[in-house]
Amino acid sequence: MTTTAKFLIASLLALAAAAAQAGPKIEHWTAPSGARVFFIESRVVPIVDIQVDFAAGGAYAPEGKAGLAGLTRSLMGLGAGDLDEQMIAERLADSGAMMGGGADQDRASVALRSLSAPREREAAVELMRLVLQQPAFPAAVLEREKARLIAGIREADTRPGSIAAKRFTAALYPDHPYGRVPTAESVERIGRDDLLAFYRAHYGARRAVVSIIGDLGRAEAEALAQRLTANLPDVQEKVGLPETALPTRNTVRVDHPAQQAHIQLGLPTLRRGDPDYFPLLVGNYILGGGGFVSRLMQEVREKRGYAYSVYSYFHPQLARGPFQIGLQTKREQAQAALKLVEEVLAEFLANGPTEAELKAARRNLADGFPLRIDSNRKLLEYLSVIGFYGLPLDYIDAFPRRVEAVTVADIRAAFARHVRPEHMVTVIVAGD
Repeated sequence: MTTTAKFLIASLLALAAAAAQAGPKIEHWTAPSGARVFFIESRVVPIVDIQVDFAAGGAYAPEGKAGLAGLTRSLMGLGAGDLDEQMIAERLADSGAMMGGGADQDRASVALRSLSAPREREAAVELMRLVLQQPAFPAAVLEREKARLIAGIREADTRPGSIAAKRFTAALYPDHPYGRVPTAESVERIGRDDLLAFYRAHYGARRAVVSIIGDLGRAEAEALAQRLTANLPDVQEKVGLPETALPTRNTVRVDHPAQQAHIQLGLPTLRRGDPDYFPLLVGNYILGGGGFVSRLMQEVREKRGYAYSVYSYFHPQLARGPFQIGLQTKREQAQAALKLVEEVLAEFLANGPTEAELKAARRNLADGFPLRIDSNRKLLEYLSVIGFYGLPLDYIDAFPRRVEAVTVADIRAAFARHVRPEHMVTVIVAGD
């Protein structure tokens, strides 16, 4: 074989390897309606996945009406146009489609999975259009769902884990919309007029992000996105949320008869798109996000036996989302377990990870990433986050190399900027 032939073969193999490793091509445009659209063409299976996200999460509900965003979103699928909830369910079944979605603090979403065959897709998309553009908010259904939600809240308020989560959120965000959690009283105050007003104020095309992935072309995706958003309410463009203030370091103790103490500690830290995201992601894998290989698990569970599980994570949001450490332990050893957690965190903040820990974490996160995007449904989750939070279009492609680029110095610096013990809040439920 000649040198030229060998060079050509090597070049072709390199190109093939690069193509195999390349992430999906994301196309982006703004529909005539004003909605931002993000699209991946994928012909592997005859399926189309669609998600429409709105800046209509719980943080946008008026003070005193916590729970309004979730109720508005859930009732949209329980009556639309001249269809009641039973008819919607039957039409979904007839077309072989699935509709879902939900609401968190930042966004509310409606998602659809349909066969790509024209007949089935047409029926499913028309149903999604009705849900988005003509929700009926039936009064009887609202009262039923309110009663169900209130019963769930009252039951959760008896469980130490739920109490800890609610008190922790309130302590982290005492003067911010993120701190407003639904209560029986706030849900009881919500009426049908509130749902209509919230829908009209927040479910507009200019506050919408449409994510589409599947077995269709660009022209079909353009028509589909416009059809779903053309007749939405006329609202202002997406607005940001107020910045979160850092709380004063404090400890909240809640009496409870449980045998296990529930402990949560943390502070507001991270916005979506923050350049420190990857150092914090890798560092947290080492600290408490890597399961049995994490420092917290090794020190708290394996060496001391204080807890079956202990974890830490960052949750980036539009405004600063929380960094949180959590565990359960016997109530009589709650103080010893908490002291150990604080010592592990302090040592990590002071010195960062070892090079061996960093190498293992980078390899695990980078090598495991393909499993997080190995289906259209998983890709849709990333696509919707990229679109809603304005992340770079090469975010998926760049993820492994951004992880591999993280250094010990990067982690120490990022943790120093974001995890500040003088602002950490601790909540202990059922601790002696």
